[in-house]
Amino acid sequence: MKAVILAGGKGTRISEESLLKPKPMITIGENPILWHIMKTYAKYGVNEFIICGGYKQYVIKEYFNNYALYHSDVTFDFKTGERIVHQNVSENWKVTVVDTGLDTMTGGRIKRIRDFVGDEPFFLTYGDGVSDVNIEELFKYHKKCGGIVTLTAVRPTGRFGLVSIRENGSISTFAEKKVGNREWINGGYFVCEKEIFDYIEGDDTTWEREPLENIAREGKLFAYEHDGFWKPMDTLRDKMDLEALWESGNAPWKV
Repeated sequence: MKAVILAGGKGTRISEESLLKPKPMITIGENPILWHIMKTYAKYGVNEFIICGGYKQYVIKEYFNNYALYHSDVTFDFKTGERIVHQNVSENWKVTVVDTGLDTMTGGRIKRIRDFVGDEPFFLTYGDGVSDVNIEELFKYHKKCGGIVTLTAVRPTGRFGLVSIRENGSISTFAEKKVGNREWINGGYFVCEKEIFDYIEGDDTTWEREPLENIAREGKLFAYEHDGFWKPMDTLRDKMDLEALWESGNAPWKV
């Protein structure tokens, strides 16, 4: 199976970083968040990727073109013009980067890669969030339900800590709170059947609106409930939080 990753948006809410690169190319540690997402899929044997590029999509192409240079020791012989890559560190990946347009909406981007996915079901996710979701179990659940789309439903962590206060005013516990005990949101990490393309009109179609709403109305949209880690990188603070987790060595999504 292939994994399609939406990576064409401008990332205006994190413009401190996205002025020079697409949002999925913003780094966590030394690697783009796009790489982190792909490593999650590769853990479960998904090694073929279709990247829906748009804003500064050439940066993504340059990254994969120079992947060995970024991850291996290299000798440059200026006299002969020879370049030697030592211990070529590369992945068992096949990556297709598609320019899906600068201002195309999410549904339109998906529509544009139709010829690249063929007739098989495929994974679909956003290029700006990481999770420890079990991709294998997600796919099994999708096949069991028999729908057109399965999305990973998550309970987001709130931006404020939940505190328990003792009578003397000291705090007994502190933890990041969930946004409601029964509230679920769309965390991405979809499994899609080829029929989804029939629900997408064109470039101006937003995936999260008419296509998913209509599929849900027909009873063919299912939710895989994920209670584990999930975090999007919407703002600079989110990036800093993810950086801190990565540097600590305890990043839940780390492969």
